Amino acid sequence: MPKKTIYRRSDNGQLTTKEYAESHPKTTEKERVNVPNKNTKTN
Repeated sequence: MPKKTIYRRSDNGQLTTKEYAESHPKTTEKERVNVPNKNTKTN
């Protein structure tokens, strides 16, 4: 499964931009999350 990088604020869990996360490294976290394939069938 492919992965995507997201940035999250530590105080409230809100997703942020990469630019915000780089300018506030003490209050943000970088996460790698799974992205589902578009071609995968679900039963």
